Amino acid sequence: MLIYQRTIGGWPKAISEVKVDYKKALTEAEKAAVAAGAARNDATIDNNATTREIRYLVEAFKRTNNAVYRKAAERGIRFLLQMQHKSGGFPQYYPDSSSYRGQITYNDDAMVRALWVLKDVADQKGDFALVDPTLVGPAKQAVQRGISCILRTQYVQNGKLTAWCAQHDRRTLLPTKARAFELPSLSGMETVGILEFLMAVDQPTSEIKLAIKAGVAWLNEVKMPGLTVKLIEDPKQPSGRDRVIVPEAGANVWARFYDLETNKPFYVGRAGEKKPNLADIENERRAGYAYAGTWPEKLLTKAYPKWQHKWENGKSGL
Repeated sequence: MLIYQRTIGGWPKAISEVKVDYKKALTEAEKAAVAAGAARNDATIDNNATTREIRYLVEAFKRTNNAVYRKAAERGIRFLLQMQHKSGGFPQYYPDSSSYRGQITYNDDAMVRALWVLKDVADQKGDFALVDPTLVGPAKQAVQRGISCILRTQYVQNGKLTAWCAQHDRRTLLPTKARAFELPSLSGMETVGILEFLMAVDQPTSEIKLAIKAGVAWLNEVKMPGLTVKLIEDPKQPSGRDRVIVPEAGANVWARFYDLETNKPFYVGRAGEKKPNLADIENERRAGYAYAGTWPEKLLTKAYPKWQHKWENGKSGL
């Protein structure tokens, strides 16, 4: 981890399309090659990069008392603080802002993971109580700006608060596209991580409460009852497998992408064309990308009722 850390403080998720694997032992030549790339422009919070390293190194410092680990983690925290937009959003990469990399990125919980780390710093939670105390104030401010961005990016559909897109334009804050198969939409997946973070806010404001209730209502509205999604073996397919949506009594499934105006689920292959059914897109995407899932299930059945009891019905309610 120390070798892979970039000069700016963050970490890459891959080098030359090869995923960073900390379980793989490096030869001296490989170590030298990785170290030589320290100034590369590939630091990111995508796929849990940077946030996982910060958490691991803070824990490693607690375990070993090796100050080098704490210093590296603190550089990572400062990277998160530096990369945050003025709007409060977090880009997928920093300082590389090419293509969609500079947009506000909720995709795969990238921004939410960054906010969780900063919240733990701000709260001096667990091992994070050991990091530089001068980081606490900036982390608190960053979390508040992040929450403000979340509230401002919640999509208003015909005057009604709904959910969030996987990525939002860094300037207009409106839903925007990323890759060809990731069109502007409302997300049945990323919305869950955002709501979980908002529900962790102590003494939530009326605005936060409204955002949570609206997001939950939207998830209940767009669920597809009586269906489930399965990854199956299928030798007839180019990949040897397939992902299908099939009937199942008592089950619920949610789409990754919903139309911004109609709330209808859609599926998009590499051609960038909206299709009404998962079976309508190519097998490579069906089998290789999560277009449907049960992501909101625990939130709706466990986390939200618990939050509701605490902040709406309990003594803590406003």
